Amino acid sequence: MVTRKQFDDYMMPVYNPAHFIPVKAKGSIVWDSKNKKYIDFASGIAVTSLGHCYPPLVKVLNDQSKKIWHLSNAMTNAPALNLAKTLCKHTFADKVFFANSGAEAMEGAVKTARKYANQKYGKGKNEIVAFADAFHGRTMMTIALNGSERMTKGFGPMPSGIKHHPYNEIKGLDKVITKKTAAVVLELVQGEAGIIKAKRNFISKIKKLCKEKNVLIIIDEVQSGVGRTGTLFAYEQFNIKPDILTCAKGLGNGFPIGAILTKDHIAQSMQVGAHGTTFGGNPLACSVALEVINSMAKKRLLSNVMKKEKLFIKYLNTMNKKLNCFERINTAGLWIGCKLKVTENINLDSVLQQCYKNGLMVLKANNNTIRIAPSLIIEDKLIKSGLAIIEKSIIQLQRA
Repeated sequence: MVTRKQFDDYMMPVYNPAHFIPVKAKGSIVWDSKNKKYIDFASGIAVTSLGHCYPPLVKVLNDQSKKIWHLSNAMTNAPALNLAKTLCKHTFADKVFFANSGAEAMEGAVKTARKYANQKYGKGKNEIVAFADAFHGRTMMTIALNGSERMTKGFGPMPSGIKHHPYNEIKGLDKVITKKTAAVVLELVQGEAGIIKAKRNFISKIKKLCKEKNVLIIIDEVQSGVGRTGTLFAYEQFNIKPDILTCAKGLGNGFPIGAILTKDHIAQSMQVGAHGTTFGGNPLACSVALEVINSMAKKRLLSNVMKKEKLFIKYLNTMNKKLNCFERINTAGLWIGCKLKVTENINLDSVLQQCYKNGLMVLKANNNTIRIAPSLIIEDKLIKSGLAIIEKSIIQLQRA
């Protein structure tokens, strides 16, 4: 039987995993190596949006595994072409590039924006504007986009040409977004910061400045996309249309895949040889992702996300009135942040560990926020049971 000690013995110590090791899962239930059952409010950090081992996905994966697994990028394949066509059909995009992860998609998006700006306006238009408390990945470029010392310390020098500005702050935006700016990189909902939505006037100002100064808008929907916020992509709710969009996480429901979506005139700047990847467009991944998108595009599923969000809000507000445990509760569909009122016994780690003990998997956001991101089709009875575990865990800590 595998043990937690094996992690310490053989794995690079960049994670601090839970004491238990999941070995099987179905829907929104996970079992560990000791056959203990957990309700899953994490879905692999907003990834398994249709739950674990979703039968239609299992079927398409099995079917494709008997056909072809991999091809070099000297060739294309039917699953990739069908997925690209479907993504374009359901979004603003004309063209798609497939990657393996959100961070890789973000790298490619920045490359694309800079190449387009260079070809159209000259080499002096190359700056990228990003925002404080953002999270775009763990590569050198994506931690540079974040800009905080917590992410960049010890890894310098950082890629140059990146400017930062406070999120949701209009003042000074016109000094940061200039004629030298190639692109603005924006999360419409900041997940790692605690589910913080972009304000309407902030978005309007960005749109105005980008139009005036010929700046592309890159929207990072790696975590907010593919139904998480109650629409196929969050930009549909914010009165903004991206020039380039990145997605990953929920796109493959756990099978690694990322994507860059963009308009035709921008894509044309990326000629043959300008970018590439060994595994992007993998037939197995694209087969799964196509089934995910076809499932997510159904209005009933997306409307149910909003109904389930209301159920979470109702129960969390009741819990807070009873226990006075949260400073605030933020939601964006089935993406929820509960900022804890920290006390001697209650902090983020203590609550998470107590939830684990009581059979619930939840997530962290920043230093003091419980992040909830369950399957988008989680049953209402499991929502209520999981919330009861959070309440029980906080009561136990309050009484300790």
